[in-house]
Amino acid sequence: MTLFDLPGPAQGVCDDPELMLVHQHLMTLDPDGSRFSRVLRDTIDQLLNGEATGRYDWKTLFKTEKTHAGTLVEINLQREFEFDDGIDMDYRIEGIDVDCKYSQKFGAWMIPPEAEGHLCLLVWADDYVSRWSAGLLRIEREWLNVGTNRDMKFTVKAEHRSRITWLWKDATLPENVLLHLDDATRTRILIPGKQKGQARVRELFRSVLGKRIGRGVVRTAAQQLDYMARVREGDKGRARPALRPEGIIILGDYHSHQAVARALGGPVPGEGEFVAHRVTRALPEHGDRPRAEIDGDLWVVAEPGEAVGTAPRLPEAQVGRGGY
Repeated sequence: MTLFDLPGPAQGVCDDPELMLVHQHLMTLDPDGSRFSRVLRDTIDQLLNGEATGRYDWKTLFKTEKTHAGTLVEINLQREFEFDDGIDMDYRIEGIDVDCKYSQKFGAWMIPPEAEGHLCLLVWADDYVSRWSAGLLRIEREWLNVGTNRDMKFTVKAEHRSRITWLWKDATLPENVLLHLDDATRTRILIPGKQKGQARVRELFRSVLGKRIGRGVVRTAAQQLDYMARVREGDKGRARPALRPEGIIILGDYHSHQAVARALGGPVPGEGEFVAHRVTRALPEHGDRPRAEIDGDLWVVAEPGEAVGTAPRLPEAQVGRGGY
């Protein structure tokens, strides 16, 4: 299921007017789940802190960091959607108290005793399968497993998870590209050394073609404060000018770049994302292969092994567009 194939309210939700009101409000704020998804991606990247640590794998987090994940999700969702502080729970949405619980393991939300009778926003995201879900549940004691931990928190019984009213179920989480690469490619990209940030970014875009690459991935590769500068035009060592002679273009989230991405028939970079392609000038033998006009010529995505020349310089960003 994708962000554009979303479930409606669960059976029986109309029996809970407050739940329905919160559900409608959240869906109005984020109809396709893209904002929610971005918060989860950014929060995981925040925990990994790849800029300082070079980490890309949830398993490498310390136990205390994993424990802190729920708090960060709660905080970052509140910042994104500007929820009011709750009276007894985390948020106040449409005048209704709502608690927020996150788990990296589906179904393992830790519900405190004081949440009984309240609405809970249950959130799950898993970097290994690139999926996430978020739903609402009115907490009833008989639907919970008995708490066995020190603070006596409960979990939702598996047979009662069907009572959750899903906002988004098993939706696509923006991919942690480094995590899902094969070992050889990842090793080629993550060149060791403090002064190798620019080389790592170049190798990232040389090795990962036709896929969305988020800013967290670039940050982890660069391991520098000015990580986005490693991509932009400028010094010849930066990724865009350095890879142009190899036939590689790096599309960012400018409107003009997104238009090129659509014309080439590949993924379109969203906010803070890039997509790299090896391109070659369009020729009759390329048939009906999708093509884009760049710098006065038509270009197509080169197939593996196909000869390429120097790639075109991409259009500049429009005035006022803060893209990459």
